[in-house]
Amino acid sequence: MPLSRFPPAPRFPADSLASRRSHMSSDKRSITVLGLGPMGRAMAAALLDRGYTVTVWNRTASRADELVARGAVQAADVAEALAANDVVVLSLTDYAAMYEVLEPAGAALAGRTLVNLSSDTPEQARAAARWAAERGAVHLTGGVTVPPSGIGQPDSVTFYSGPRAAFDTCRPHLEVITGRTDHRGEDPGTAALFYQLGMVMFWTSMLSFWQAVALARANGLKAADILPHAVDTARSLPGFLAFYAERIDAGDHSGDVDRLAMGTASVEHVLHTHADSGVDTRLPAAVVDLFRHGMAAGHAADSFSSLVELLTGTEA
Repeated sequence: MPLSRFPPAPRFPADSLASRRSHMSSDKRSITVLGLGPMGRAMAAALLDRGYTVTVWNRTASRADELVARGAVQAADVAEALAANDVVVLSLTDYAAMYEVLEPAGAALAGRTLVNLSSDTPEQARAAARWAAERGAVHLTGGVTVPPSGIGQPDSVTFYSGPRAAFDTCRPHLEVITGRTDHRGEDPGTAALFYQLGMVMFWTSMLSFWQAVALARANGLKAADILPHAVDTARSLPGFLAFYAERIDAGDHSGDVDRLAMGTASVEHVLHTHADSGVDTRLPAAVVDLFRHGMAAGHAADSFSSLVELLTGTEA
């Protein structure tokens, strides 16, 4: 539907603002969203789609225009946005941005549940939970595993951690925003950790595909030419992950299936192929360096899973 066909945003006289805030705070289907980047806008839109009253705020006010046209209420400032609802969803760049946004309105934080869906480290999440508690607020950490297009989809998954009671209260709203919810315990850092675990694999895996595309290009092939092979390779990974996870947890790095010496020869061939093709070698060189480090540590006859021990610092 064209935006011009939506009714104009509601306007409330100044003398009714206090009563409206009271109504919104007690309305179980009323939420505030702070931060209207692509992710925040998708979250607010998902709530509107389900009939929620949504109060929004963003430093660049124009980012709220489409949401306001759909019926969202645009707060004049952060304090007003906080006062509107007990549940406040944060979708900001990082936790530093959260402090920058919320510090000036600290007096309005008391009694609020902050559902922080911004990305940052586990330690930052723990510090934020303490900071919120000092101001009378509850902090729930969220780790969203999907891009904006996945927001509101039932098969999407988001990790949460923090006070279980607060999570249980907010869960029906969170399922509207982020699909399936996976509460990982009271430690506010755990959801951030699970998010970062996914990011470790995502960014490295995607970068490996870019590297493969670059190598293909240097040899006259397009990304589309290697896509079926790349997909088949990716589909083979779950079996490897399950196989090695069990052995790693058991402390079994025996070289009965693979040996680091054999793996080192393989990654060196990858490096040489890139060099011969005139392609940037920084990524494959880093992989070779790690394998050679394992060899120097005496793991030539062990599985290449022994590199886990080097990465965790349990060996020099």
